[in-house]
Amino acid sequence: MRIPVRLPFVKTVPQVAVIRLQGPIGAVRPGGTGLTDAALAPLIERAFRRGKPVAVALVVNSPGGSPVQSSLIAARIRRLAEEKGIPVHAFVEDVAASGGYWLACSADDIWADATSVIGSIGVISAGFGFAGLIDRYGVERRVHTAGGAKSFLDPFRPEKPEDIERLRAILEPMHDAFKAHVTARRGVRLSAGRDLFTGDIWAGQQAVELGLIDGIAHIVPKLKALYGDKVRLVPYGLRRPWFRRIGMDAAGAVIAAAEERALWARYGL
Repeated sequence: MRIPVRLPFVKTVPQVAVIRLQGPIGAVRPGGTGLTDAALAPLIERAFRRGKPVAVALVVNSPGGSPVQSSLIAARIRRLAEEKGIPVHAFVEDVAASGGYWLACSADDIWADATSVIGSIGVISAGFGFAGLIDRYGVERRVHTAGGAKSFLDPFRPEKPEDIERLRAILEPMHDAFKAHVTARRGVRLSAGRDLFTGDIWAGQQAVELGLIDGIAHIVPKLKALYGDKVRLVPYGLRRPWFRRIGMDAAGAVIAAAEERALWARYGL
């Protein structure tokens, strides 16, 4: 007679996938490390599907960037969260501003440090005008187009009022999409007595009071409080390009670093 062997009950350790969203959002120059949907898609898919995680945590540290890439990345996170029935928590480090806050809002709740910078719910277009400079040195700018709008916002020509109006007509729908995303994700948690969509920024506790985030907390103690002391955190993040790691493409890296530095500098970082 064969006696069945009974194995002792084995309790599985809860696993939380931790996705690091660090840096500017959008395509950058060669040597840069911008966050894009194309680059993050495999990583996000693995985080939601591998090992049956009880939750996914987003570690957000971004000054923003492309509205399109912010929207695509956030939509992918929401789609997988709803498909798998997995809760998503966001933890802000230095800053979740502009597109960085867009990404944070893809989570079900948002936590930050008391000194984190939150907000900047707006859209910006910035550049330089060189018309006076080339006039001073007698440089003649020659532009020929088929289509009157092809020289739109040419930095080597004086700015035109009609170009400014056309640009505002482009920026406003982007801003509307950003506001709709924040309103849909944060809902009644947002303070009803303040206009939160002016592009302003706030420190951690101020952001809690305004409903932009849910509280002051750090990732490890918060996830232990939610899922137990034995919770296992599994990290996922983009790797730096191999040529950046060995110091190649120095010129491109310097330009990319300068552009990235300008984005962070807007928030005093």
